[in-house]
Amino acid sequence: MLEKFNNDIIKAMKEKDQLRLTVLRMVKGAMQLEKINNKKEIDEDLLTECIAKQIKLRNDSISEFAKANRQDLVDKNNEEIAILKEYLPVQLSSEEIDVIIDEAFKVVNPTSAKDMGLIMREVTPKVKGKADMKLVSDKIKNKLSTLM
Repeated sequence: MLEKFNNDIIKAMKEKDQLRLTVLRMVKGAMQLEKINNKKEIDEDLLTECIAKQIKLRNDSISEFAKANRQDLVDKNNEEIAILKEYLPVQLSSEEIDVIIDEAFKVVNPTSAKDMGLIMREVTPKVKGKADMKLVSDKIKNKLSTLM
């Protein structure tokens, strides 16, 4: 995936695809920043992590732009998200996430909402980069609330 990512930057330059080039360069810059600041190796995991952060930033921006009635900026951010999603691993379905959460509940056997951290610790390695962590967190909270 990392090789495809780097090749796509070159391809976007050759084709003068400014939007794609800008988006991919932002991700590359974020990866280099992580490498420098946190001494992380540039690999597929870092690429996935940086892309997920970029998508989250754009989703936050979309909600703000929607409040300000800036449809042009909402559309632009949606286009950027579509480009970014091409480089993420195949996303898990809602049912697959539920299965992983159920398995974590069997392992942790939570008794209250205070066990949220234990469940997240069990679930995160299995879904990181493959699912929206906010969605996963919400599903876990809902399941924990049924225990009460």
